[in-house]
Amino acid sequence: MSDAVSDDVRNRLQWSLFALRVGVFIVMFIWTLDKFVNPGHSIAIFEKFYSIPGLGETTAYIMGALQLLLVLAFVAGIKKRFTYGIIFIMHGASTLSAFNQYFDAFNHLLFFAAWPMWAACFALYLLRDQDTKFTLNK
Repeated sequence: MSDAVSDDVRNRLQWSLFALRVGVFIVMFIWTLDKFVNPGHSIAIFEKFYSIPGLGETTAYIMGALQLLLVLAFVAGIKKRFTYGIIFIMHGASTLSAFNQYFDAFNHLLFFAAWPMWAACFALYLLRDQDTKFTLNK
């Protein structure tokens, strides 16, 4: 393969990984904001899907603050092994915690969007060293 072709492939890969990173960030960022805007919703989700009752608003705010730091580091490409890995694990836990929803597929269609996003998180984790477009840690 010539250098021009490999440079073109590398460039397309970097743009593709950047697009995946921004797409995952958008979802995770909105989920993070939800903890601040509507902490009761987060509390209800933890109770229903993770069987963790009574977290309280303060806990939702603390979780939101920690998650905000994580998703900002993720989108900036900081400490990729850690941030990409934690995002992958968090989204995996979210996807699997809703497992019962998949048995009633046609009443819970939006839950299925979690699977391609989880795949995107996996791809980003595996290819983190190639994901260098607009990152702080090359």
